[in-house]
Amino acid sequence: MSVQATKADVDRVAAAIRRRVLLHTIENNGGYLCQACSSAETLATLYLRVMHLGPSVGPLIPREFDGVPGPGWPAGSGAAYNGERGPDNDRFLLSCTHYSLGLYAALIEVGRLDEHALDHYDRDGSTVEQIGAEHSPGIEVTTGSLAQALSIGLGIALARQERGDRGRVWVYMSDGELQEGQTWEALSLAAHHGLDHLGVYLDANGSQCDGPIYAVHEVEPIAERVRSFGWKVHEVDGHDSDALVAPALEPSHGKPLFVIARTCSWRGIPSLESRANKHYVRFRPGEAELALRDLRLSAEDARS
Repeated sequence: MSVQATKADVDRVAAAIRRRVLLHTIENNGGYLCQACSSAETLATLYLRVMHLGPSVGPLIPREFDGVPGPGWPAGSGAAYNGERGPDNDRFLLSCTHYSLGLYAALIEVGRLDEHALDHYDRDGSTVEQIGAEHSPGIEVTTGSLAQALSIGLGIALARQERGDRGRVWVYMSDGELQEGQTWEALSLAAHHGLDHLGVYLDANGSQCDGPIYAVHEVEPIAERVRSFGWKVHEVDGHDSDALVAPALEPSHGKPLFVIARTCSWRGIPSLESRANKHYVRFRPGEAELALRDLRLSAEDARS
């Protein structure tokens, strides 16, 4: 975390994340682009303005896969890119690991990965996996089937509470994970133990693999439901860094924190709005050029 970072810094990094992921999607004939569109400001805000992390101890060019992390190979963990696990340092867990491409781009833009790290993406033997796992850059635990990271995060937070560690535990989730019972069990237990150093940022973009969330399995009203479990809840504009930062700065009053970041899955690239399936994007002829034009115009609007 940099106390000097500003909303302008986050906006610059978020725009760079979208551009990097868009270009990668075009060059590789597909990618989880809309997830990067919705999460860019939140990820940038977490890394630049919220989380207290040590310098990365992971290689700038990710190493090849040579075994899962373990007692004899702790450096193989993707958590190395979030710094040492000191008692005063925060921990970060990505629950929705199909957002990995956006996370990798964020790590590049904040200087924790080399700009050519995505050259290794989804390549045989690479740790830069399409659906990130515990050995992938920036990812501490494998949660590819979704909704597990909050349970793991509360376990880490409970252990840190017992030890008296001051570092916080941050979990980044997608709103579709609220359809899983495990999420609500974790919410209940975290509140029961008063884990006020546990925080969740939820990407509420209203979209999932099978279509709009409201049509698949409605999860609203999110704020009312989570608050009823004993959490401190804030609902904010997920594309406004100042709004995203504010809840993390407030006193916890003995409750875990849940930030609902209302986002748009075509943010910065409005031509994506008309797509029936926004979960995984492949461009038809002419669409990539339109997306690039959208992104350029969005950047010009932001500067004007």
